[in-house]
Amino acid sequence: MPGIDWSMLGLGFAGGMLGGALFFGGLALGIRLSLGRRHATTLLLTSAAVRIVLLLGIGTAVAAQGNPAIAGFAVAFVLVRFIVVTAVRVTGTSAAAYWS
Repeated sequence: MPGIDWSMLGLGFAGGMLGGALFFGGLALGIRLSLGRRHATTLLLTSAAVRIVLLLGIGTAVAAQGNPAIAGFAVAFVLVRFIVVTAVRVTGTSAAAYWS
């Protein structure tokens, strides 16, 4: 039975943390900047495109390292998402009030 390449798992985990932080940080920034705008659609679409390109770039670089790196990336990204959602829910305010 082959062993787990822990260094690649750790590399994928680090990439997932970075990707998650950039993705959800960009989401928060995009929403915050668009709240007071009259035409927020352009800003939100641009923000989404940039976040998707960054996430795909990091994900592709991690995926090239193999399956352990992909697993680490996925676990870290979901962990970052869970932490962000929990942090927003704990405040007891709406998301718009939280970021304003």
